Amino acid sequence: MSRIKNIKKKDTAAQMSFLDHLDELRRRLVNCVIIVVIAFIACFAFSDDIYNFLSVPVRKALSEAERRELPVAGITGDERITPLSTLKEGSEGRFVFDRATKLGASVVQPGTSVAAKVERDHSGNLGVFTAEPIITINAVIPSGVRLPVDIAPDAVLEQSGEERMIVTTAVEPFTLLVTVSLYAAIAFSMPFLLWQIWAFVSPALYPHERAYVTPFIGLSSISFVVGVAFAYYVLFPPAVRYLLGLGEDFRLLLRASDYLDLITIIMLAMGIIFQMPAVAYVMARIGIVTPGLMIRGWKVALIVILIVAAVVSPTGDIPNLLIFAAPMIILYILSIFIAWFFGKKRQTSSEASA
Repeated sequence: MSRIKNIKKKDTAAQMSFLDHLDELRRRLVNCVIIVVIAFIACFAFSDDIYNFLSVPVRKALSEAERRELPVAGITGDERITPLSTLKEGSEGRFVFDRATKLGASVVQPGTSVAAKVERDHSGNLGVFTAEPIITINAVIPSGVRLPVDIAPDAVLEQSGEERMIVTTAVEPFTLLVTVSLYAAIAFSMPFLLWQIWAFVSPALYPHERAYVTPFIGLSSISFVVGVAFAYYVLFPPAVRYLLGLGEDFRLLLRASDYLDLITIIMLAMGIIFQMPAVAYVMARIGIVTPGLMIRGWKVALIVILIVAAVVSPTGDIPNLLIFAAPMIILYILSIFIAWFFGKKRQTSSEASA
């Protein structure tokens, strides 16, 4: 009796009309939009943190591209450059403003330097203060004014003037945060979006094949996170260093929106590409894909991989192209082994329950 019910369910799914399929697709798309909107609202509250996280690779690359590295060579040979956290009370030196800084009603221009000393304020907190007055265009800043320097051991390194990206319109900062929040919302919604994709496809499967929804969602979510992390930590840093290195003879003014579009597209693309083993596992378990089929189609797969790598890679040079193509080739080979190990012949509901 249960076999008859399963066959009827399969027949009902197979007999859905074209309009029924369109209605089901519309419903799944509406669900996806609702999920992304909810995630977007949550991500927008943390858009500044998300932006700062995504801007780390380019800040490091800009720092390397803008600064000349000279060896530390002094009179005695024992001179060492030490971090700010080693400063003690009474230490002296000169502080250089790397950007326009507002102190009270006056603005100190970048490049201005002033004698500075590490002292404690009236509350007993240690800080860096001016040791001489600063004469600006419209005011005199007296000695004893706190400078924007954090000497705590756990201080977060602030961006220098050269490491900051630029915006060209008044609304661009808001648009930038909205864009960052939207990309982050898509990333965080991926498990739920995959669930909607599976729900749309599952009516075409036998009832016993629909049981693979849990491993599909789990493996796909993990693969997406691994792909995004791989793009952020491995692929993107050398690519952006190469691009900025080409402009070492120019003044680098990088638009924030252009950079964020580039890194988010690369991260999302690699997250989707890393779905290959998870998809291969499910399709092999169902019986749609076999290792022999994947081996016979390796030439076509290689061409597709190279095309995708050329589209995703921010540069057209061979080294960067290979950097993006190599993980896809490895994933394809891994998918062949997964299909070989977990694959089985596709069965109908009656064959599976026999």
